[in-house]
Amino acid sequence: MKVVVLGMGGTIAGVADASALRGYRAGEVAVARLLDGLDLATGVELVAEQVAQVDSKDMDEALWLALALRARHWLAQDAVAGVVVTHGTDTLEETAFFLHAALDPAKPLVLTGAMRPSTDAAPDGPGNLRDAVAVAADPAARGVLVVFAGQVFGASGVRKVHPRDVDAFEGGDAGPVGRVGAGGFVATGRWPRAGAEHAPWALEALARRLDEGQGLPWVAWVASHAGATGDEVRALLAAGVAGLVVAGTGNAMVHRRLEVALEEARAAGVPVVVGSRCGQGDAQPAEAGDRALALTPSQARIALQLRLLGA
Repeated sequence: MKVVVLGMGGTIAGVADASALRGYRAGEVAVARLLDGLDLATGVELVAEQVAQVDSKDMDEALWLALALRARHWLAQDAVAGVVVTHGTDTLEETAFFLHAALDPAKPLVLTGAMRPSTDAAPDGPGNLRDAVAVAADPAARGVLVVFAGQVFGASGVRKVHPRDVDAFEGGDAGPVGRVGAGGFVATGRWPRAGAEHAPWALEALARRLDEGQGLPWVAWVASHAGATGDEVRALLAAGVAGLVVAGTGNAMVHRRLEVALEEARAAGVPVVVGSRCGQGDAQPAEAGDRALALTPSQARIALQLRLLGA
């Protein structure tokens, strides 16, 4: 059984001074080295491929395209049971959602990372990587998944909720779809399917735009807050923004003055999607409208970009 591991860099491949995080550099260690000595189930063969070596705070759509194309290539091989992606945690939820929407794979495409660099006295990367491989090799698994600290999340709604703790991710109201422990992988929920979020045109359309010196359509992310005026929305409209995502308060609520500016955007033909700035739980406002109830604002932004890309 073959599992392909695609390296993108991040803290899991990072290095730092052993006594502190002085001199920290992400993505320094090649993915092939991360696999050295990994405790694997019998019969699992690993193939390593380096796609990028980047701090995920600097992730961009050209790297997303490169990763998605390599993942699609390997997932199409009959001998490959699944694909694992090693990735930085800062934008892991965004990359996972992009792959989920663009590929909606029938085989498991599993992202993982680490909160401690590879040179730490107690790195969490090896355990996360071992668990990710176990999930990717499971014949029942499917879809884009995030494996972290023994939990398995679907790509839609997964979010980073802590800047330092090793269990830095959670899955919103949907919770985990499985867990990995000493007894192996146990599924506890439904496998993710892209459904209405699926954008099968995404990779080819994005490739054409990149060739033309463009990227994904410009979708800006603004927040509702006390004293909001909506002036930033008007400035964005004047600058030619293609879409707006709003991180609303509570159950995707928006300040009355900001709502006036958003109505001006809608009247100008600029789509608006409203989510919640709350770190946990899925918003359930009385009137859903154009609310992105189960996505983080960062994922709602990608969903709108892909929708505009296919328009």
